[in-house]
Amino acid sequence: MNVLVTGGAGYIGSHVVIELLDRGHQVVVIDDLSTGRRELVDQRARLVVGDIADAEKVRAIMADHAVEAVMHFAGSIVVPESVEEPLKYYLNNTAKTRTLLQTCLDARVRRFVFSSTAAVYGQPEVIPVDESAPTEPINPYGRSKLMTEWMLEDTAQATDLEYVALRYFNVAGADPKGRTGQATPDATHLIKVTTQTALGFRDKLSVFGTDYPTDDGTCVRDYIHVSDLADIHVCALDYLADGGESTVLNCGYGHGFSVRQVIDAVKRVGAVEFNVEDAPRRAGDPPALIANPGALQRRFHWTPKHDDLDQIVATALAWERRWQANHAESEVDGETEKLHET
Repeated sequence: MNVLVTGGAGYIGSHVVIELLDRGHQVVVIDDLSTGRRELVDQRARLVVGDIADAEKVRAIMADHAVEAVMHFAGSIVVPESVEEPLKYYLNNTAKTRTLLQTCLDARVRRFVFSSTAAVYGQPEVIPVDESAPTEPINPYGRSKLMTEWMLEDTAQATDLEYVALRYFNVAGADPKGRTGQATPDATHLIKVTTQTALGFRDKLSVFGTDYPTDDGTCVRDYIHVSDLADIHVCALDYLADGGESTVLNCGYGHGFSVRQVIDAVKRVGAVEFNVEDAPRRAGDPPALIANPGALQRRFHWTPKHDDLDQIVATALAWERRWQANHAESEVDGETEKLHET
């Protein structure tokens, strides 16, 4: 199939591009490179630098490459920033997606896979979380993604658009073959920041909140390896190609690890000690956020290949070493950044 991947120069998008190519699909990427990196795009794909809201450019890409499906990753993802700059998130994540959807309809591209987030659930009362849980996002990032899900639902009811919206829990790790990984400037994901600290690219790691009602007092999250997530996206494409109906699915393993367990795993796998300090809670962090992946497993007959915290950490460490070795001028200034999992 000919697939357009928006945001394909980013962390998750670049992994999905590789998975698509490895399975024989033809891929064209559009990315404005505001946070994505040109070197993360597999050379087998074509990269077009541009904005998804440039309808004329996107329409030309769809025509030139006979695009049959869109996988949509382009957008803004930093939760604290969304609180400070909400209009940026409603523009990048909601308004621009509305334009992209209209372009898809105009070009008769009716298969659409959307990168959503567990942030649409806010602070769920029941753990693990299934897709029937109330959607009550507590920040503009989550709201902007939920608005897009609503647009997809309404558009699919009114047109022949077919979609799968995938709600990610905590994505981590890197391609086991080292072909791509997380290279986002000032990244905020826990495993990314912890590996940077372990390798000496940050001075310390802060644990935000140690008095949560969990076994060790720190937040618990469901970490899914990015390569498993990429596999899920290709399964979603196959599902739509086989006539599957539009759906929304959680992407996680169904079990979680605490912040302290992640830190211990990085120290164990990396055989290194590093500075960790306790810090106050951040507003809006739920004590635990774990997916119920039952619907995903049933719908796609899917089983994970990388459901192992040490393996996730090992691939993240290997990528970080390689990335930093190839980029002597580090993008990390040693200051502790706030962490938020999306």
